[in-house]
Amino acid sequence: MTDPEPLLSPAQVEAVARAAHEGRTDKAGRPYAEHLRAVAEGVRARGGDADQIAAAWLHDAVEDDALTEQWLDRAALTRRTKDIVRALTRLPGELPEAYARRILATPGALLVKEADLAHNADPVRLAVLDPATRTRLTAKYARMRGLLGPAPDAD
Repeated sequence: MTDPEPLLSPAQVEAVARAAHEGRTDKAGRPYAEHLRAVAEGVRARGGDADQIAAAWLHDAVEDDALTEQWLDRAALTRRTKDIVRALTRLPGELPEAYARRILATPGALLVKEADLAHNADPVRLAVLDPATRTRLTAKYARMRGLLGPAPDAD
């Protein structure tokens, strides 16, 4: 029997995510890795653990075709990290309600999605977008927030 492959370190997960999204920009024209870093930092600030931080770095990788589902299957990551990444990967044509249900049903995924939504909906980040895009995205993020339930800091 062989020893299991060691898990990717946090620095290795970050490097994989940065390389996978190399050359990609967000809607504001900023390097996409800035969003990944912000989500990972948001997870850390919310008390997330190593699995959730790794998933934050990788949360858009499969959905954006930066990494394949096969890569995720074989990656030296915990099952929980892989489950969170899969939960956060929107499927083509998937209704927001089904997406939200999957996130809520996957342990650890909600905290990562909360950090993602917080960065996506950051007014400073949205301010650089054209008004129509800003309005559309603000409504999209608010709808998802509503489907996921009240924000953890809400009364």
